[in-house]
Amino acid sequence: MAAKQKILIVDDDNSIAELVALYLIKECFEVKIVNDGEAALKEFKLFRPDLILLDLMLPGIDGYQVCREIRHTSDVPIIMLSAKGETFDEVLGLELGADDYIIKPFDSKKLVARVRAVLRRSHSKSPEPVSTEKSVSYPDLTINLTNYSVTYMGKQVDMPPKELELLYFLAASPNQVFTREQLLDHIWGYEYIGDTRTVDVHIKRLREKIKDHPGWSLATVWGIGYKFEVKDR
Repeated sequence: MAAKQKILIVDDDNSIAELVALYLIKECFEVKIVNDGEAALKEFKLFRPDLILLDLMLPGIDGYQVCREIRHTSDVPIIMLSAKGETFDEVLGLELGADDYIIKPFDSKKLVARVRAVLRRSHSKSPEPVSTEKSVSYPDLTINLTNYSVTYMGKQVDMPPKELELLYFLAASPNQVFTREQLLDHIWGYEYIGDTRTVDVHIKRLREKIKDHPGWSLATVWGIGYKFEVKDR
């Protein structure tokens, strides 16, 4: 029998956490609940979850800092939960590396569906054979999807997995225009429930790290989406 997938629920409202846990247990997930940020970081190392449901407003270390700390060492899927529905809060959560952002109050069944969708994306990556390397190179830029590294102007650039995957996807199809919806489908692997700001956020972050080059650029196609533009020499 396959091992149950493990979900770490981090929420200081224990009634909400227990309700979510009941739905997840019913769907055959193994669940652990903690109520503050410090406990979340400790339990993350011990429990080794397949996905984290992370409330933002936590006592002590808040959810943003928890996400930041985890992203230093892991690309485990993180879904942020928050009663704060402002654009700034959602964008900040996505910039820190969250895979999804759900505003409270939420329907528990929809939450479970989002959990399954994020997990499908996370586990859909087949291991590459040792001899196969997926990478693309342009002048002063190499994006390696096998070891998740980016070299720009001769230096390694740190970036979260989703940023790197987005950059690789665009660069692997030079001059091809992709809509935001197409990029969400290819990179996040599910139909994002909400708007497409997450793509814009990740493009913005990429442009801060990877500046336009005389031979190529990360271009906006107004009214449509984005492309990795390779210029004629």
